[in-house]
Amino acid sequence: MAKLRGVIFDMDGLIFDTELLYYQATQIVADQMGIPYTKELYLAYVGVSDEEVWAAYHERFDEAFGHQMIEDFIQAAFQQTLEMFQRGEAELKPGIHELLHYLDEKKIPRVLASSNQRKVIDTLLEAAGLTAEFPEIVCFDDVTRAKPDPEIFEKAHALLAVPKEELVILEDSANGIHAAHGAGISVIMIPDLIAPTTIIEEKVLKVLPSLEDVPDFLETAFSI
Repeated sequence: MAKLRGVIFDMDGLIFDTELLYYQATQIVADQMGIPYTKELYLAYVGVSDEEVWAAYHERFDEAFGHQMIEDFIQAAFQQTLEMFQRGEAELKPGIHELLHYLDEKKIPRVLASSNQRKVIDTLLEAAGLTAEFPEIVCFDDVTRAKPDPEIFEKAHALLAVPKEELVILEDSANGIHAAHGAGISVIMIPDLIAPTTIIEEKVLKVLPSLEDVPDFLETAFSI
């Protein structure tokens, strides 16, 4: 049984209940601008970097609405989302405080590895009073390839500087699971909006319903 010497956290949909807020903010702006945005379209890009989502919006809507209008739509939706986060509307997922306390007690370091931009990450952490809990962060700004590419987790591993078999990643999305698998690091899935497929289940150490269940599972899966 490997000793656990580091935990890598995803953020959106894992620490914060942000996924529906992203959808709501974008839907508000889309309705104002007359763009036929849907929840189904949003769900198709859960766990994908902002850059890839925005490229997909241009590909889908530029012909009908023009490139500049879609660029304005993207920027307005981003600003709407940021304002919601600044107001503290992104709720924390159940069990996050207890999990962080558990890791502190066991002296297990952690890194936040999110496909989001640093500006958004800092806004969310500050609003929730969690800035000091994640001194080490790897984000969209630090990589050239987003999840499902493993680059972000490779960089998080480099920060922790321990063998990969002594790490575990906590993720909620399929792209995150693929990235963890590609990096060769064990991953626990705590699903958010989208349930795991059979293929995803084969790539994870465990699927757990909540962060509340993580400490007990770590006690059984690793030497703590």
